This record gives sequence, C-alpha cells and structure tokens, in this order.
Amino acid sequence: MSHTPVELKYASTHEWARLEDDGTVTVGITDHAQAALGDVVFVETPEVGVVLAAGDDAGVVESVKAASDIYSPVGGEVIEINRQLEDDPETVNSDPYNDGWFFKLQPSDPAELDALLSAGDYQQLCEEE
Repeated sequence: MSHTPVELKYASTHEWARLEDDGTVTVGITDHAQAALGDVVFVETPEVGVVLAAGDDAGVVESVKAASDIYSPVGGEVIEINRQLEDDPETVNSDPYNDGWFFKLQPSDPAELDALLSAGDYQQLCEEE
C-alpha cells in the first residue's frame, strides 16, 4: 500500500497539492504514481511565470518504463520549480511528498483545492485501478 498523507489534496491524475502557510500551492506526483512509473530518469517542469488552469499539462515525468504527463491540480501562476530534479530526478522515487515536489504556484482560486480528492478518496481510486 502506498503512502498517502492526509493533509494533502489529490487529483485523479495522481498529482498532489499542498496549500502552504503563505497561500501558495506545492505540486508533485503521488507515491502511487512514482511506484507505478518505476525509476524516474527525467522530469520536465513548467516555466516560472506560466499561468496554468486546473487540468492543464504542466510537464512530463519519464522513467525507465514510461513517460507520463503531469497536470496542474489547480490553476495559477508558476512561481518556482524544483531545480534539484534536473540533476536528481530519482528524488521523486525516494521522497515524492517532500524533496521530490515539481513546482509551486500562486493559485488563482484557492477554492479549487476543495474540488480535489481527500487522501481516503484517492486511496479508494487507486484500489479500483
């Protein structure tokens, strides 16, 4: 069973979103997603300054087995990307919820987080796949 932190919100496309104290949102892929991909070898993140809508393509994660699109779980302007992943993409495998985050954004509508899945709902989704 993969680890699913209860304080995060989840997209059905296997991204997680964490509302930070400063009102920004940090985004990454779930433990379930990284396990399904296998060894991550490359991560493409969006450019800083890009404005994304919820559900927009926001990048790509590639593993030795497959490549998968990354989608923005909420809309907003990208304010930071995780440059560590350029040199150490495998961080997504070892620590998907902390050091393995992909990008941060300033949400255009924080209420969009309410439309995402809870940890329990996300776990149920994964069990049904």
